[in-house]
Amino acid sequence: MGRITKAHGLKGGLKLELYTDDPDRRFTHGAVFTLQVPEDSPWSGKTLAIDELRWYNGHPVAFFEGITDRSGAETLARAILWVDQDPDEETGEDDAWYDHQLVGLRVLRDGVQVGTVARVDHMPAQDLLAVDTADRGEVLVPFVSAIVPAVDIAAGTVTVTPPTGLFEDPVAEMATPEPPPAVASSPTPDDES
Repeated sequence: MGRITKAHGLKGGLKLELYTDDPDRRFTHGAVFTLQVPEDSPWSGKTLAIDELRWYNGHPVAFFEGITDRSGAETLARAILWVDQDPDEETGEDDAWYDHQLVGLRVLRDGVQVGTVARVDHMPAQDLLAVDTADRGEVLVPFVSAIVPAVDIAAGTVTVTPPTGLFEDPVAEMATPEPPPAVASSPTPDDES
C-alpha cells in the first residue's frame, strides 16, 4: 500500500509514499498493515494499525497506534506497508489491477510469448512491468496503454506493443545491407582491337 519515508514532527507522525490510488479507503482508522522490514529490525514479523491519516502540504502523514513520539517513528523509516487481501477482490476499475494479479502473467508480442511478468515497480512518473525474458534477462516495460494495450487476467496474458529495441538488440535486428550491384563499365577504345 505504501512505504514509510521518514518521521514527521514530534508526536509519532510518519511521512508516506503511497502505492494506492484510494488512500482514503485503505488508510482508515484501525486498518492493519504487515511490515516489510529487515530481519534484524525490532518490527520484523509485526503489524501496525493506523490511527489517522493526515495531509500536510499535499503529503500524506500517518499516525499509527502505539507510536507516540519521534524516536518510535524513526525506527519505522523505510518500512513497506502491505495488506492482506482477497485474491479475487476486484479493483472497481476496468483498467486497474493489483500487483499480485499481474505477476506471473505471460507477456505476448504479436501473439508470441516474450516473457513473464516478475513484478510491478511503482515509480513517480509511471508504473513499470518487470518482465523476465529468456534471452535479455529482465526488461522494464512502461505500463502505459500505448505499450501495454491489453491485460487479460482470465487468459493469463499481457499484450505489449513495445518500441523497437525494448525486447531485442536493435543492432542485431538490422539486416546486413547487401553490397551495391556491380556497375558494368563500357569498353574503352584501347579494349577494342
